Amino acid sequence: MSAGFSDRAAYEMKGFLMISAYIDPGTGSMLFTVLLGILGVAVYSIRTFIMKMQSKLGGGRAKADAEQIPFAVFSDNKRYFSIFEPILKELEKREKPVLYLTASEDDPVFDCGIKGVTAEYIGPGNKVFTRLNNLNAAVLLSTTPGLEVYQWKRSPKVKYYVHILHAASEVVLYRMFGIDYYDAVLLSGKYQGEDIRELEKMRQLPEKELHMIGIPYMDEMAARREREGEAPPHPRTVLLAPSWGKSALFGVYGGKIIEALQKTGYHVIVRPHPQSFQSEKELMDKLMKEYPESADLEWNRDRDNFDVLRRSDILVSDFSGVIFDFTLVWDKPVIYTDPDFDLAPYDAWWLERPIWTVSALPRLGEVLTEEGIGDMKALIDRCLEDPRYAAGRQAVREETWEYRGEGAVRAADYLVNKYEELRGGEEN
Repeated sequence: MSAGFSDRAAYEMKGFLMISAYIDPGTGSMLFTVLLGILGVAVYSIRTFIMKMQSKLGGGRAKADAEQIPFAVFSDNKRYFSIFEPILKELEKREKPVLYLTASEDDPVFDCGIKGVTAEYIGPGNKVFTRLNNLNAAVLLSTTPGLEVYQWKRSPKVKYYVHILHAASEVVLYRMFGIDYYDAVLLSGKYQGEDIRELEKMRQLPEKELHMIGIPYMDEMAARREREGEAPPHPRTVLLAPSWGKSALFGVYGGKIIEALQKTGYHVIVRPHPQSFQSEKELMDKLMKEYPESADLEWNRDRDNFDVLRRSDILVSDFSGVIFDFTLVWDKPVIYTDPDFDLAPYDAWWLERPIWTVSALPRLGEVLTEEGIGDMKALIDRCLEDPRYAAGRQAVREETWEYRGEGAVRAADYLVNKYEELRGGEEN
């Protein structure tokens, strides 16, 4: 299903030209825009060539799969194991073998005990792509965007690439062209499919197979909540859990938000995005030094976020997917930053309508502004006590979490049926 080189180059060129126009829309100079576009394509081509050479020279010889693997999973980080775990357990019930490829040496998959799962560490660096680009499998499932965009290429020996979202939110908040070369996408809400179809039409791409399954990991979290119950009595607790990057909460407010939360007198838990400790290490070191742990402030880096969500009464975040875990599974309100951030690097920039999250967030809680930071206690109290947000959470839940409780079963059904379909094609 992979598009031809000429088609892909044409719309990537279009992407660079559109980005160039966005960066400097007031110049009015077509020549400048074209030159920037050409430069962008040149840089992209050189970078791709360098990556290929690095892969050949530094990645080592690709491991060969003697026989085609029915089902493979690729996870670029250990934190995504929770996305796959419920599906792996369903495939275990059906006695389906799975090869689990991970870029994390300490991925929980190595200790999961799920029968039929063979785990393989394929990192670091370019070794990941050397392995993936030569994989021999019928169906590959992954949360990772960027297939066929940079280093990760479609292997000629993989028949079908399936993408699953790692949060109950937008598919268009991936970096540009993030899922264009997947064969199928597993969805949790109708708006996701509508956005994908619009992008396909604009970019003149073949239609991917879109299959609604719901959200397996949220089903698992909800079931676990039922089993373990609510948190024991505790002081009112605020969870600060931002995403990462310049448009994220720390990128906009820095330590000012931590200071404001401390002034409320409530217990504060700070849980940065794991990527922040890699991409924003200097900022994280600075914040942790300026705001050290105390009786009323804790920094949380647990792999499993279940406990921290359970014992928090309200969440302060930005566009992180944890917003939907917190509000839809735990049925608690959120304070969020204005979602009007720079969409230029994302697929959402191509759309002519506001993204779904813009309509969802006001129904889940209060927006955080400069003025609001000045009196965080009043903002938190109002958000916790206003009954309209409970109704809003229910409405949003209906829009983005289809087939609640059935996600893993539906995902496993799809994968098994797709494998049988591919086998049937070979036999005919």
